This record gives sequence, C-alpha cells and structure tokens, in this order.
Amino acid sequence: MWDELADLIVPRYCAGCGAAGAVLCRDCFDHVRQPPHLISSTTDVGVPVFSMGPYSEIRQRLIVAMKERGNMAARRALGPVFGAAVAYLQARGELGRSLVVVPAPTSVAHARARGGDHVTAIVAASGVPYVQAVRHRQGVRDSVGLGVHARRLNMAHAVEVVAPPQPVSAVLFDDIVTTGATLQATVRALILAGWQVEAAVTLANA
Repeated sequence: MWDELADLIVPRYCAGCGAAGAVLCRDCFDHVRQPPHLISSTTDVGVPVFSMGPYSEIRQRLIVAMKERGNMAARRALGPVFGAAVAYLQARGELGRSLVVVPAPTSVAHARARGGDHVTAIVAASGVPYVQAVRHRQGVRDSVGLGVHARRLNMAHAVEVVAPPQPVSAVLFDDIVTTGATLQATVRALILAGWQVEAAVTLANA
C-alpha cells in the first residue's frame, strides 16, 4: 500500500532505462541477472573474480543511480539479484556453501554524501550473511579517472580491516571492477588480518 501511495506522489522510473512503471523494468532486470562468469583483470587480485556482466549502458545507468543519486529502491531491487548470483556459484561449486560476504570498502564521507553505502545496501537486501569488515582510511582519493598504476598506488595501504576474522571464507562484493586495484588491496588487507578470502563478485566489469 505504501509503495502505491508513493508512486502517486513520485512516479517510479526504471533506473536502467528510464521507462515508467517500475524501479527496474522486466527487460533491465533480465539484463542484470545474467549468470556470473569468471573474468581476468589487469591487476592480479589474488582470488577468482566473477562478474555478473560487462559494463553495459544499462548497468552504467543503474550503478550511477544507486551510487551518485542515492536510489534506495534500485539498491533493494538488486539485492535478490546478487543473492541469486551467489547461489548460482555455490551450485556450480565455485563458492563454498558456508561463506560471508564482505562489501567493498568505502569512506564514511563518501557514503554520507551518497545517501549511504550502496554496495552494502545491495548485500543487506540479498539475504546472504555479510560483515562490514573493511573501510577506506582517511585521505584516500576517489579512483575515478585514475590509470592502472595510479590506482594501485592510491589503493596501497588504503584499506583498513575493522572486524575480526570469521570461521568461514569471505567473498568480496563490489559494484564494478576495472583494474582490480581495489579488490587486490582489500584481499591483501583481509588476509593479513587473518581472514580467509575465497573469491570476489561484482555487478559489472569494465
């Protein structure tokens, strides 16, 4: 009922294509729920990286809507999509049955400016166990626009582990992987802190 009342005040538009009627239309939903596949990145992350699809125009619009425009409904809508991706990889034996998801690090300032951490919001809506175990140290630059080498330098020692190791393996989750520098730095930080890291999963790869 509350969703219907909200639609009367602020009509819903698809975050992927702009079509009226739903936060994620059927075509865009089908587009983003492709089975995750193993990819290679410019940087050796240290664990297998699975992407749910290339950085298409639909995925780009969706990520921008969630990350830069604070689209909460889109974040919630992608939760089950991520949950299904994890279940798919588990059924194929790519991921263990017992695991915990670690959302990729962000800074408190960035999360506050963007209406919360969109990556953690997706995981929270997925039904998969998760722990907010990492964050960016103060002073880390935004990696947007940086080249491969600059990203690596920027992320070196930039990730802080803030939760104790879990008795099960961790799976990292991020919205997009480009060079792999963020994933690499996060894996290294977690392992040094005593965590077991099994793999990483992303919404898109560029």
